[in-house]
Amino acid sequence: MHQLNSVLDQCQAVWEDWNDQTVAGRIALLQLWSDSVAARGDDFAKAAKMIRFQCESAQRLLDKVHELPGPTGETNELYTAGRGTVAITGDAVLTSAALCGQLAAALVAGNCVVVSVEDTHADKVDAVLADLIKAGCPDRVAMRVGIDALSDLLAHPHVVGLATTGTKEHVRDVNRQLAQRQGVIATLVAETDTEQYPVIGRPDYVLRFVTECTRTINITAVGGNATLLELGSGEH
Repeated sequence: MHQLNSVLDQCQAVWEDWNDQTVAGRIALLQLWSDSVAARGDDFAKAAKMIRFQCESAQRLLDKVHELPGPTGETNELYTAGRGTVAITGDAVLTSAALCGQLAAALVAGNCVVVSVEDTHADKVDAVLADLIKAGCPDRVAMRVGIDALSDLLAHPHVVGLATTGTKEHVRDVNRQLAQRQGVIATLVAETDTEQYPVIGRPDYVLRFVTECTRTINITAVGGNATLLELGSGEH
């Protein structure tokens, strides 16, 4: 438990800086990552395509600030931000494509990630995370812990959501664990089809990992000084 707390504290420490990077900047980094993943051979070709797909979705859906109507002298903007630290797991059916799709969507949205998988998948996770660091991602943004820490990870208040790939039985099990959490509700995003990827392959999948924020600037304040109000989650 002490090691898990240390990992989550490290993620929390770098999350604000990662979240404050532009969506375009995160996309550029993850595209470099996809090139490294693709270079690992045929087994990772689909994983690299999944990373690029999530980047394309983010560019279309997240890389824009929307102007909202408001009274004269006031600007109102709608934008997205990451939610915090997302847990990623999966059972024996977890594939490289599913793993990288979940990682890419959570990261490009501005979240940190902690991965906890069976030992049979550990080498695969370590390989893609090493490629992520080589691409320029800060080393504490995405980390792995042992499968024995999964229950504590899902119960931890720093974790804002879980992305998982597995059988329906596996999904029910982790969903029950999330339901027993105290405090803030953590969202579950689950994929059970590793042939067609109907969830991870959705064009709006990346939206599962963001929160909406609004920014209001009033330039008609007393003395002509602008006042700023931002609403969202976390540091926002």
